[in-house]
Amino acid sequence: MSGPVVGIVLVSHSAAVAQSVADLARGLAAGGPVVPVAAAGGTAEDALGTSAERIAAAAREVDRGSGVALLADLGSSVLTVKALLVEDELPPGSRLLDAPFLEGAVAAVVAASAGAPLEAVAAAAEEAYAYRKT
Repeated sequence: MSGPVVGIVLVSHSAAVAQSVADLARGLAAGGPVVPVAAAGGTAEDALGTSAERIAAAAREVDRGSGVALLADLGSSVLTVKALLVEDELPPGSRLLDAPFLEGAVAAVVAASAGAPLEAVAAAAEEAYAYRKT
């Protein structure tokens, strides 16, 4: 996919979880070009935790000029993304989305792959809170 699109970063305490959710979201968005999606999970020592360096590198990797949507799983991953935003360590137009990690990631990747701008990608991910399973 070329041209300006919204990039997606999935931040988890686990590298395996972040990568698995990225793979699932890409697979469910298939049928056409898929936006850049990066997994930023675990620490530099490959332990459970978060790494500001991995998150910032992932955001730079997926930045295509239309913003970067970041989804975080819980606790320190959210706090780390917030700190990076405050410290201006992420590409311009980066935004932490208030959305469930898995369902929000799928909705964000599908919306971004359809060419939606950052606001619409955020709205799609945040709507995932309303998905009922019963």
